[in-house]
Amino acid sequence: MVQGEFMQLGAKETENERFAHYFTKTYRKTASLIANSLKAVAVLSGADEQMAELSFQYGRNLGLAFQFVDDLLDFVSSSEAMGKPAAADLKLGLATAPVLFACEKFPELNPMILRRFREPGDVERAYELVHQSQGLEQTRFLARKHCIEALRLASQISESPYQKGLIVVGDFVLNRMK
Repeated sequence: MVQGEFMQLGAKETENERFAHYFTKTYRKTASLIANSLKAVAVLSGADEQMAELSFQYGRNLGLAFQFVDDLLDFVSSSEAMGKPAAADLKLGLATAPVLFACEKFPELNPMILRRFREPGDVERAYELVHQSQGLEQTRFLARKHCIEALRLASQISESPYQKGLIVVGDFVLNRMK
């Protein structure tokens, strides 16, 4: 998690580097906590190596989806619902998935990302461009893709109330409002 926090401080030059950096940071900062926690529970409960790995991969995918939804909510949820101001990540100088996807349509975001949205008007303009692009839809698709993978993994576990709980959690992650 600490590595993810440090990675968040840096920006990369090219789009491809940025996406790779963002995915790695997202895994280290958010998904690794969930993935390793679930794997630890499996190991401590005496599960075999295959179940421990399945637990890890389920948690990894669920954690990535959770963060993508979080990034999405920064652009579509109200300050009251989130408990933090809208565009909080932009104000912190962070380029999250919606911004990175928006760069495909609006390359003018690239210099803003490199200067971490520090110039007057950068945050407002970036916020506007994200909403004019497909960045929100692409981020939603990415979150859904990882939730579907988590659900596929959960379906490999014997049917039980616990397995059903793992499936329900995926819905909570995708449909949360804060």
